[in-house]
Amino acid sequence: MSGELIDGRYQLLRQVASGGMATIYEALDTRLDRRVAVKIMHSHLADDEEFVTRFIREAKAAAALSHPNIVAVQDQGWNQNGSPAVFLVMELVDGHTLREYLFEQGSLSVREVIRHLIPILSALAAAHKIGIVHRDIKPENILISATGRVKVADFGLARGELIGNSLTAESSVIMGSVSYLSPEQIQRGVADSRSDVYSVGILAYELLTGEKPFAGESPIQIAYLHVNDRVPPPSSLKPDIPEALDQLILRATSVNPDERPRDAHMFLDELLAIQASLDPTKPQMSLGLDIPTTPIREKSRTPKRVSSLLSEPKGVASGTVSDMTPPKAVPNPARSARSPSPRVRKNRRIAVGLLIVLVASAWYFIAGTGTKVLVPSMASMTVADAQGRLSELGIKSRVTNVFNDDIDKGIVIFSRPGGGGRVSSGGTVELIVSKGPEKYQIPTLQGLSQDEGVALLEKNSLVLGTIKQVSNSSIPQGAIISSTPATGVEVKKGTVVNLKISKGPELLILNSYVGKSSDQALTEMTDAGFKVISKFAYSETVAIGAVIRQTPNAGGTFPKGTKISIIVSQGSENAFIPNVYSLSQDKATSLLEDLQLTVKVEKIGNRVDATVTDVSPAVGTQVKRGSTVTITVG
Repeated sequence: MSGELIDGRYQLLRQVASGGMATIYEALDTRLDRRVAVKIMHSHLADDEEFVTRFIREAKAAAALSHPNIVAVQDQGWNQNGSPAVFLVMELVDGHTLREYLFEQGSLSVREVIRHLIPILSALAAAHKIGIVHRDIKPENILISATGRVKVADFGLARGELIGNSLTAESSVIMGSVSYLSPEQIQRGVADSRSDVYSVGILAYELLTGEKPFAGESPIQIAYLHVNDRVPPPSSLKPDIPEALDQLILRATSVNPDERPRDAHMFLDELLAIQASLDPTKPQMSLGLDIPTTPIREKSRTPKRVSSLLSEPKGVASGTVSDMTPPKAVPNPARSARSPSPRVRKNRRIAVGLLIVLVASAWYFIAGTGTKVLVPSMASMTVADAQGRLSELGIKSRVTNVFNDDIDKGIVIFSRPGGGGRVSSGGTVELIVSKGPEKYQIPTLQGLSQDEGVALLEKNSLVLGTIKQVSNSSIPQGAIISSTPATGVEVKKGTVVNLKISKGPELLILNSYVGKSSDQALTEMTDAGFKVISKFAYSETVAIGAVIRQTPNAGGTFPKGTKISIIVSQGSENAFIPNVYSLSQDKATSLLEDLQLTVKVEKIGNRVDATVTDVSPAVGTQVKRGSTVTITVG
């Protein structure tokens, strides 16, 4: 879409990044004349309400935050003019991602890791303070500007009271990055501020060691390790890591959320304490905005040239009044007394004679042969103005219209006779008037054969340009798909017209993705050119997030754009009743509803601090999701 104008305001300049959900362009805000980043959802996802909801969620989440280490969102909307698109406008960060920096460096020193983590945690602390959880912290979502400013981006999976909670647990798990997801997100799709703390802990481990704590052949294997294994201490790979930092990362990546720092602010406080202990004499990092260090000097109120003159020493290059007065001419008595030579007198007589002849000829031309009128210059005048001017002088006019590529329609190009010429009173002046450029309309070429299209172009005084053959599922092979310029556009005579010719539908081989992750299936099939429709179902045998089946089946060839339906596992249809005894009614209800269970509340007494005293079915009972669980509160 490079070159398109989005929403009548944002001119897309170039593509800078592309992911499984959207493409990011560098663009120009034509209204405010500034560079911005425009994130446009892939067209095949725009019809999926869940994806659009996530996209708008990102705008709401970032707009609710104002922090120097968070990428600011400036606008969001739907493009109505031109290609339909759901878009998001963000500040343009000129730099690179933390992933790119980590790829180049391999791993970072302890002090470098702390310098990178502090702004990330500061940004998340601001989000946690108002109840927003990012849920997708990873190196790809951390930007580093050319000036060194760290920015947290992509709040597409964020949740909180300010932005709603419409995404399902299953969709969030599938779309998140499994290497950085907390165990509770993988198991139950539940996330709070401690889940972001876990992701930052994994990020810190990778920055220190250059490796992720868990590796596997598939996302499902990695997710299993996050749930069932403890993250090893970073010092096992890098022994020089301080013990305090090593222990902090171990606590942050604990499988039990209660053992982690409760939010990013607590994590940040502990990290700052470690930084201070490593170098007590060094001032701690300031998160203030960058400002110029040199004050702006006040402009001189005296113009530069006048100021320089006033500063010259007196008497230098100025002179006195008498010095600057030009000398008076001194008459030459010898020359004034000398009489003209015979040659000079002869030339004077010849000049006088020629003057008499010219005056007589002019009189004869003007008065002796009838009255002549001077024709004014009328170039660049409108026809009406030129005719009115001639009428005032008693001159008639005749209009001749001609095509002209440079002069607007209805404007006089020149006249016969031209400006400065003369005509007899009552005579006629011909006005040569522009009809504008000679225009030809691009005819309808779609569906015609190449030979038919070329013949039609020649008939309309147009020239055939390049011919490009492309695949097309709706236009028959060998027929014209479109032209540039497009049908109906008015162009000059001889304009070059380029054609696109159909090669017929492009056939693609469909591979099997059964048992593989839905992320892989969605990305690879979409990149290949298929339109993927995701649906969800329970499965007792297929892991959560993996493909149960696909339609049509793999093994054949299909035209590009074919719709492929995949059924994604939501995991087991059954859930175990958790222990909600002694919890408040709200917390117990929330925990049960997260497991997709229906909650029925029975109250006993009127205690203000009432808690759950009984659960039916009993704790640990296996029930189907959607079943009703009765809790007694008293």
